[in-house]
Amino acid sequence: METQLLEVFRTVARLKSITAAAQSLRYTQSAVSRQIAALEAELGVRVFDRLPRGVELTAEGREFQPYAEAVLDRLAAARRGLDDLRGLGSGRLRVGAFPTAVAALVPRALAGFRTAYPNVRLSLVEGLTPRLLDRLAAGDADVAVVSTSPVDEFETERFELHHLLDERLLVAVPRDHRLARRRTVRLAELAEDAFIAGSATAENTLLRASLPSGFEPRIDIVAAEWTGKFGCVAAGLGVALVPALATRSIPADITLLRLDKKDESVRQIYAATLAGRTRPPAVVRFLDHLDEVAATFR
Repeated sequence: METQLLEVFRTVARLKSITAAAQSLRYTQSAVSRQIAALEAELGVRVFDRLPRGVELTAEGREFQPYAEAVLDRLAAARRGLDDLRGLGSGRLRVGAFPTAVAALVPRALAGFRTAYPNVRLSLVEGLTPRLLDRLAAGDADVAVVSTSPVDEFETERFELHHLLDERLLVAVPRDHRLARRRTVRLAELAEDAFIAGSATAENTLLRASLPSGFEPRIDIVAAEWTGKFGCVAAGLGVALVPALATRSIPADITLLRLDKKDESVRQIYAATLAGRTRPPAVVRFLDHLDEVAATFR
């Protein structure tokens, strides 16, 4: 059944006149009469008695009226909901991000988004890139801010990647380190130093993407969080590779050194969404905010 027939029925029932309904709907009187006749033919009953002065609902018409009103009201509510979604007057945005992106990049983008669209519900989950992509594929996130290195590969048939920035890795050393006054350093010059890492094996850390061939770091201390890593470096227990996004929280008693170009490693930072899916309006706007904040880190 066409909703237009329901709208004509409701208007005629409210005004009790085909002529008045035609004027209200900006149809011809004959067009309204044809649509009422089509509705009655589809229902198999008369819904109006035609009287010398206007029309009146029949018993069948009165029975049908609340159902027609309910359908039209639900459709109107659906249109309002879609308009709110397009205009971001409602809805939700579920974001996942790897730990160093949560240090500054993503929160600043979320803050700008919330200011612009206060009625959209926000949530943020921190995790490592593989887990974030699993959440995205399972429908538990709308967008995931993820990182990759030259040895990583994404399943581009499953995920669409929006490039945000290229992030360099720096070396954090204590203020009194023998190389602290240098601007750049070769990793080979740190062969005698212990590395503070997030795992006891280099393959599971940032070192995986950064070590030159044949360089085997000594990992004496494992610290999962950056606060712990920085504390150990500041105390002189070792050095650490630090992604640029994490440097905003560097303590004053740590010096950051750039890696020599021969050892320099770059991580690509992306906002990932599911490939082949239409991005919701909230995701589209959030990507704009991510781009703005990412530009300040470049």
